[in-house]
Amino acid sequence: MKILGGILRATVVIVALAGPVWAQNSVPKYGDPDKVKTPSEIAAEKEAEKAYRRSLGNIPEQKSSDPWGTVRSDSAPPKAVAKAPPAKPKAKSAEGAAK
Repeated sequence: MKILGGILRATVVIVALAGPVWAQNSVPKYGDPDKVKTPSEIAAEKEAEKAYRRSLGNIPEQKSSDPWGTVRSDSAPPKAVAKAPPAKPKAKSAEGAAK
């Protein structure tokens, strides 16, 4: 009886795992010809495309975003234009002069 129960459990597990595999049979393969669309499907796709194009026109233009704009003052020059202080010559030490 234990052997029969084990076989029955294994069969149930295999069937439960095989169900999703069988559900994938309807996926089209590469190179398969496309299904022929009915005229009503073609008209519905065209109408959906027109509605999509119209909805794109309703989106307002976006302003450029400057997250640090409130931190910077308007009178400060941009960092690329700001001049760096002149480099100071290195002081020679006594050890460097002896060599």
